[in-house]
Amino acid sequence: MSEFFKIARQEMEWAGRKLILETGRVARQADGAVLATYGNSTVLCTVVGAKTVKPDIDFFPLSVHYQEKTFAVGRIPGGFGRREGKPSDTEVLASRLIDRPIRPLFPEGFFHEVQVICTVLSYDQENDCQVLAMIGASAALALSGLPFQGPVAGANVGYIDGEFVLNPTQEQSTISKLALVVAGTSEGVLMVESEAHELSEELMLEAVVFGHKAFQPILKMIDKLKKEAGKDVWDVAAESKEAIDMFKKVKKAADKELRKSYSIPTKKERLADILAVKMKTKEKLAIETDHEKLFSRAFKQLEAEIMRGDILKKRTRVDGRDLTTVRNIDCQVGILARTHGSALFTRGETQALVVTTLGTSQDEQIIDGIEGEYRERFLLHYNFPPFSVNETGRVGAPGRREIGHGKLAWRAIRPLLPAKDKFPYTIRTVSEITESNGSSSMATVCGTSLSMMDAGVPLPRPVAGIAMGLIKEGKDFAVLTDILGDEDHLGDMDFKVAGTEAGVTALQMDIKITSITPEIMQIALGQAKEGRLHILDQMAKVITAGRTAVSDNAPKMVTVSINRDKIRDLIGPGGKTIREICEVSGTRIDIEEEGTVNIAGYDNKSIEIAKSMIRNIACDPEVGQIYLGKVVKIMDFGAFVNFMGSRDGLVHISELAAERVNRVSDIVKVGEEVKVKVLGFDDRGKVKLSMKAVANDAVVAAAGDAPEANGDESAAAEEA
Repeated sequence: MSEFFKIARQEMEWAGRKLILETGRVARQADGAVLATYGNSTVLCTVVGAKTVKPDIDFFPLSVHYQEKTFAVGRIPGGFGRREGKPSDTEVLASRLIDRPIRPLFPEGFFHEVQVICTVLSYDQENDCQVLAMIGASAALALSGLPFQGPVAGANVGYIDGEFVLNPTQEQSTISKLALVVAGTSEGVLMVESEAHELSEELMLEAVVFGHKAFQPILKMIDKLKKEAGKDVWDVAAESKEAIDMFKKVKKAADKELRKSYSIPTKKERLADILAVKMKTKEKLAIETDHEKLFSRAFKQLEAEIMRGDILKKRTRVDGRDLTTVRNIDCQVGILARTHGSALFTRGETQALVVTTLGTSQDEQIIDGIEGEYRERFLLHYNFPPFSVNETGRVGAPGRREIGHGKLAWRAIRPLLPAKDKFPYTIRTVSEITESNGSSSMATVCGTSLSMMDAGVPLPRPVAGIAMGLIKEGKDFAVLTDILGDEDHLGDMDFKVAGTEAGVTALQMDIKITSITPEIMQIALGQAKEGRLHILDQMAKVITAGRTAVSDNAPKMVTVSINRDKIRDLIGPGGKTIREICEVSGTRIDIEEEGTVNIAGYDNKSIEIAKSMIRNIACDPEVGQIYLGKVVKIMDFGAFVNFMGSRDGLVHISELAAERVNRVSDIVKVGEEVKVKVLGFDDRGKVKLSMKAVANDAVVAAAGDAPEANGDESAAAEEA
């Protein structure tokens, strides 16, 4: 290595692959920069902290950006510009994944802007880059000198053949019943994100503990790197005497009235009363412009003290509930006349209007990711308009929160989706949050399940979700079932659990304190199960399974299988044949590589026309089947009949009629439509047909009807 660089490096074997953290070679002007490599995947993680605080900032402006470069897999980006554009959903979700465990580890009142950028430089398509980026970002923060109370680390956990697997490869992930990411410190867990195939709460907790134990050596590795190359830690001013004095004044002036505000059960009235108390207190204390931020922080601190204190001391909550009660629930389905499926799920003051639309495989989303292009048949989009919280605000493209909440609900539902060969539709659900006061993402899970069943999607079981909260002061804590917005905002945990009566399908946990213990997680999972089963009981009052048929508004779909060798014939030159079938029948047709043909139409007649045309082109005649054909040529020895599109077969003179035939033209004429039965194939593969056999079949069927008729008459006579 060149003497030009002062490189510090740590490496270890982790789950059978080498993990390397290196600093000093790349991005040396950043406050902290780490090249993190796992296998042949490499991510550059950089950290920069602003040296001054922007005026009027009263929050911690942390931003995390995870970005994938297509050169990492030797590809040139698609699109007209041939360069990476706006962040994909995958990049947004990864950015949130990294942000969530590092945000709680900055001190209260630290308002310097911090930017973390994680850039994927090499991806071996085996080892996940997202957890690697999280580890690299933690190491870069540890080196930067910023007041980061880490380090943190993370791990992927799979579950294959009854065993937990650390950092499963991409191939292993396809057969795993669990995809879980856990992050935390040496003290405990900070963040969990998972999708599971109806696993038990006990197994999910074991997976979290397994992952937490597995990344402990990485924390020691980062500490070693910090000792070797870390910068001096910034001096962070302790809470000022001015701030302490302001809180005392606010508490004295507003405590009594604010406690009354927090006794109002409905959100809208409570917020209005709190605002009135705040304005009255501000006026009473004659707060000057220079001290408005200080006053607002003190008032918020008093709000937290009142709400949290009442929960810990009285075991009662803002809306009067105890710790484990779920708010009142109302479920409605089929509320929109022209949609394929719809549901309105209301839980307390949180409400989701969810609509399901069914389409064909042409409606699948094509995703061009770093791992290559693939198609997604299940889409779930979550929208959070400002009116849902009685606010005005930006209306436009979804933000990071909307993408994250939608993905969580998507993970909760996806393990229950029917296989494509059983239900060939593309499924899109849209959740419009029309009211919000706590856990609209879990309302989306419930509403999506109801809406999909209303649309006729054959889910094996309904899915529901619930959000848990935590208030913790010292060793005293309270776990809250079905949290309100205030309990989320002023509490210490947002722990969302979704699943069926059989087990967990998705789990997401975010912590605002330094960590939580397995004991707290176990209590939360237990309460969440009770709450989830209660919600499922309420949902079952309106619908328990997918309707037996899709909506009349949805396209009808049937599947026809053809020989793969016939696909080219069915498509035709330049797609001419398949286009003609679609135009004549009024259907949409999708052809898959293995020979499965999906036909979608809005009535059975159009589908039958398409099926007939497809079979005529791409299906072989079946021995014993009867077809409608047209006589195209008459010879002395028989008649040639055109059937199944362009196919011709010979009806030998002996097969024209039951009686002896002297001349073929006595029985059939050119252009005449006749029914023929396939007898078989000759040595050259030519089709042998019979009109006589069709007549014989009709005679047998008629003869078979007679005894039934006689029997009925006899029975009637006996009864008489």
